[in-house]
Amino acid sequence: MVNVLCSLLVCGLVLVSAAQLKDGDVLQDYQRLTGLRSLGVEFAEHFRNASLTDLDLFHSRIPSQDDLLCLADMAQFMQALTAGKLWALKMIDAWGSIPSGLLYGNIVNFGNFDECIKISKEITSSHSINGKYCFLNVSFSFLPQYVSLLTNQLKIASCFPASCSAANMDAPLEQLMQKILNSSSINIQIREASCQTSESKPWDGMTIFTVVLLGFMGTIVGLCTLYDYFLCQDQSSIPVTVKIFSARASSRAIFRIVDSKSNPNVINCLDGIRCMSLFWVVLGHGVGYSAGNPNINTLPTVLWLEEPFSNFILYAYFSVDSFFFIGGLLVAMVVLRSMEKSKGKLNVPMMYLHRFIRITPILAVAILVYVNLITVVADGPLGYIEYRDKEACEKGWFWTLLFVQNYATSNACLGHAWYLAVDMQLYIISPLLLIALYKWGKKAAAGIVVLLLLVTTCLFVTMMVNNESMLAKNGNKGGDGVDVYGSTHTHAGPWLTGFLFGYFLHLNRGRKFQLSRIVVWSGWLLSLAMIFTSIFAMYPASKFRAPPLTMLEESLYYTLTRVGWPLALCWIVFACMQGHGGLADSFLSSPLWQPLSRLSYSVYIWHMFTLEVNSRILRTNTYFSNYNFMLSFWSVIGITILMSYVLYVIIEAPFGGLDSLLRTREPQAPSEQKQSSVDVQQDQLNDGRNLDEPEEPKEESTTTVSE
Repeated sequence: MVNVLCSLLVCGLVLVSAAQLKDGDVLQDYQRLTGLRSLGVEFAEHFRNASLTDLDLFHSRIPSQDDLLCLADMAQFMQALTAGKLWALKMIDAWGSIPSGLLYGNIVNFGNFDECIKISKEITSSHSINGKYCFLNVSFSFLPQYVSLLTNQLKIASCFPASCSAANMDAPLEQLMQKILNSSSINIQIREASCQTSESKPWDGMTIFTVVLLGFMGTIVGLCTLYDYFLCQDQSSIPVTVKIFSARASSRAIFRIVDSKSNPNVINCLDGIRCMSLFWVVLGHGVGYSAGNPNINTLPTVLWLEEPFSNFILYAYFSVDSFFFIGGLLVAMVVLRSMEKSKGKLNVPMMYLHRFIRITPILAVAILVYVNLITVVADGPLGYIEYRDKEACEKGWFWTLLFVQNYATSNACLGHAWYLAVDMQLYIISPLLLIALYKWGKKAAAGIVVLLLLVTTCLFVTMMVNNESMLAKNGNKGGDGVDVYGSTHTHAGPWLTGFLFGYFLHLNRGRKFQLSRIVVWSGWLLSLAMIFTSIFAMYPASKFRAPPLTMLEESLYYTLTRVGWPLALCWIVFACMQGHGGLADSFLSSPLWQPLSRLSYSVYIWHMFTLEVNSRILRTNTYFSNYNFMLSFWSVIGITILMSYVLYVIIEAPFGGLDSLLRTREPQAPSEQKQSSVDVQQDQLNDGRNLDEPEEPKEESTTTVSE
């Protein structure tokens, strides 16, 4: 999304410069472009009247066997075109042209992808002429000035016989453009990589491995589900292996609604906070993809950055801070309760192992799917584009699986997995804090407060010394996931705040605070003030013509909101638990959030796959607007939830079941056996399940503030 915002920044500079142009500066150059409107027709006329020698398909070299085949197919094509054959006319009809709205930022014309690749004319019993869809990269040196600031290259669809390579067509197409415009300042290039035909590319070894792996896991799940459904009448006697892999058992766990009345101290509002934060993450990424699509209004899109609503997208990173807050809170509450029962014992190696088993398998599968299956699933004019992080994954996939990619490399595999790296690193240091809290109590808590102040100061100093800016109009310097945004100390503030709040709730479990109406209203007003200040404080400065902020002002904003946001969440959770949540509690604590909360980790992992595929299956240009990207958001959510459910059942749930099985074999004190699900919850802090519930329907252990 950072790259898209940087592009929008360029668009902003384009508009500012365009505002200073006069009409006469554009008119002459624009008139020269109007001659290219019917590009397909011009192509037909040119080939109809040109000889094969004139076309110079081989660039004055000795033709190869493939060149001769192209030559023969071009001859057949020209004869059919002259005779008005339908298949030849379709090949011309599928061409694009100079886009309408060029001065509005419309620089791509898709033509008709499906019409082109579906062309198949049988010439002989052993040979057919098929359509080949390619993009022409047309460069002009005389584009209007403020358009050339955005790009000096247009992408226009073309269609010609599949036997001809991109190199064969470069010369005749350049001749065509020079003839039409009577200018030598035109450069046309066709990249073979952008060409597609009706034939699918052969799968490489890793693609086959990915499909076989998913198919194998799906088969096991299918067989176990059939066994469970038809042969297991008594669910209490179902074999453990079948239960682990059964989609029926997994679905029952996902969609089970637990009545909070059975335990009034369950933190129900965390489900709502988690799901709303997840929606915010998906919306933020979705808008970034929408802005990067070939829109017909690319240049005016930058004006959207000056709308108040855009701040919900530009500062959507607060949604991630909400996840860190929840993670820190639950680590403190769940593990401290477990340590109380075990008299201070904490098996740190097993704690790390369980966490690794919980979140790594689905992450590893995600790397395989993103790298190998996007071009298999995506079918469209842009379907040839590989996953943006493919090269990084091929070179450094292991950094992501080791959860150190935010420091180990500047080009991380699976970019949005930086969150898992930061959270894992914070989780690794948590035993030190937990043991300190158990042994020294409030003195250790005071030390953690000092640690919170230190990491906050570190963030402030980093921004000041390196002159890091997070404003979109400044190009989001430092927002590349390495310098500032992806660093662990940047997000340690929300996590530590949640951790300290979890310790507070642990100490006061079961206690009912008597709060006056003034205190309650003051708490809500301060909380809402911190939330809206965090989102909208930078709105006046975000305008392109606004005076720039000093580095001190921007550093103070970015540093203080790292603490202000989780403090606001502290009050929301506390008020809901104490019965002062009102409508907010009713909304956030709704049991309808529970199924999605269990799937939230999978949705976070897979939503970018849906966005990547959606951006590649476009057949026409899009229009960027609030309504359109909100409409797209709900479709992305729906598809991603369905995909997440399927992959949860065949990947995440089986490995989670194996982890639970491993836990049951660990020796436990009698007092712990009734609460074994507490340990399971500890390693579910990030896997998206409802941490306020037990693993099994029969147990009533929950993430509570009292036993």
